Amino acid sequence: MKTRAALWALIVLYAVARVLQVFSGVPPGLGVVALHVVPPLAFALLHGAATYGTRGILAFTAICLVVGNVAENVGVATGLPFGRYYFTDVMGPKLLHVPVLLGLAYIGMGYVSWTLAQMIVGPKRRVLLPLTAAAVMTTWDLSLDAVWSTILHAWIWTGGGAWFGVPLTNFGGWLLTTYLIYQWFAFVAPQPRAFDGRTPVAFYAISALGNCLLLIPLRHMTVVADPAGRVWQVSGIAAATIAVSLLMLGICAAARVKSR
Repeated sequence: MKTRAALWALIVLYAVARVLQVFSGVPPGLGVVALHVVPPLAFALLHGAATYGTRGILAFTAICLVVGNVAENVGVATGLPFGRYYFTDVMGPKLLHVPVLLGLAYIGMGYVSWTLAQMIVGPKRRVLLPLTAAAVMTTWDLSLDAVWSTILHAWIWTGGGAWFGVPLTNFGGWLLTTYLIYQWFAFVAPQPRAFDGRTPVAFYAISALGNCLLLIPLRHMTVVADPAGRVWQVSGIAAATIAVSLLMLGICAAARVKSR
């Protein structure tokens, strides 16, 4: 009962963080960015410990930190597997080329995405489960990458790209990187215990709904240019963000239906 209450408290805190982005500057302050990362991280550790035990969630955390940070640092240095980009100071201090908060973001939303995929396909699908989880996690990135890069400049795609300034290779890189994380975890994860799937669904759903608030502070902007010089309509980015967020809500609905 105490664990469930703590999980819902973290969900409320995360929802508050998504609302605070409306009143933050452009780009958002470091405190608001941290509130986008820390509640999902704490949620993953708490829910994961209840589901997989302490060793299980620590294994997941270690895999995310190793694979995620290696992939991102290699990506910044070489352009593989995501494309050519670099991080600005919006997300705070870096470990080598990559903000610490970004590395931690792999754990929080990565765990939520894994849990939803498990609810959809079942825990025993050793290959299908990692593939599904990677698709769920990549959908999350698809919903926000253009906002945080092309508009907020938390990271810069030096050559621009077809998805509102983001290269399509980025999403292939996300699929590959998160699949490696999930496949590794699938090999070492203990058998999950019974858990309440409503809280991960709620967390992912709030992330989707929060995406729709991202453009409120930017309503005075009409166009934005990517580093390649291509000009994009902010309203177009908003429409794409909302469309993908609706897909995220569909994933939530599928998880709840399949888990019954």
